[in-house]
Order: sequence, then structure tokens, then C-alpha cells
Amino acid sequence: MKPNIYYIHRCEILGEAAAKKGSPPVGSLIVKNDVIISESEEAGKTKNDVTCHAEIEAVRIAVRELKTSDLSECILFTTHEPCIMCSYVIRFYKIKKVVYKNNVDYLGGISSSMPLLISDDVPPHWSKPPEIVHVPSENE
Repeated sequence: MKPNIYYIHRCEILGEAAAKKGSPPVGSLIVKNDVIISESEEAGKTKNDVTCHAEIEAVRIAVRELKTSDLSECILFTTHEPCIMCSYVIRFYKIKKVVYKNNVDYLGGISSSMPLLISDDVPPHWSKPPEIVHVPSENE
């Protein structure tokens, strides 16, 4: 399997594209068996839809491409710690692993007072918490 930084670098390129369009610089992709299934950039501002976070957009595409709502064999790579909204989606679709680079200051699914991404206090039909991998920035 390719190293995490390979996929994180692709996410950064997607994030740069989002920033050029006026959205936050976030990029995400979903990988299954070392193949990129979907990739997306943050589009909340450009689409005028707060639910168009890069992670959610990547999940939407993966669900369509794979024709399933079970993404339990998939890994999500993203430039930023998923927020609680994205964490809900990640857990609902049973993504097994999340790899991210940048921590966030507010409403992070791991670091906030509402750590939905790692909590066991969720509906019983949800997946167990995914494996979390933080790929630190050079200044961390």
C-alpha cells in the first residue's frame, strides 16, 4: 500500500483548488484496496451548501461509485480533522480508518468536547470508532 503521505499530498492539492475557488483549503479522498475511489474538495461556499464539506462530498461519490452504503473496507484521507458533521457521516457509513493532517480549533470530531468520531456513545447500528491516524505537519 502507498504511504499515508502519498494520499495526504493529493488531498492538499485538492484543498489548494478549493481555496482558489473561495472555499476553505480542504481536500479529501476515499481509498479502497489502495485504489482511489473518490476525491473531492471543500465546496460549502461555492455550492452555497454547508453540507458540502470535502469529506462528505468524497463519501457521496464513493457511495455512488461502489453502489453501497457500506464503506467498511475504505479509508478516508483528508487535510483536516473531520468536524462533528463529517464524523457523523464517517461513522454512519462505517469507514474503517481516517487519516488526517491538520488539527482544527473548533468542533473537531476527535479533539472537541463532542468527539463523535471516537465516541462509543452512538447508536448500536453504527460502526465501532475508526482507526485514527494523524499525519503531523512539519511545524507540529
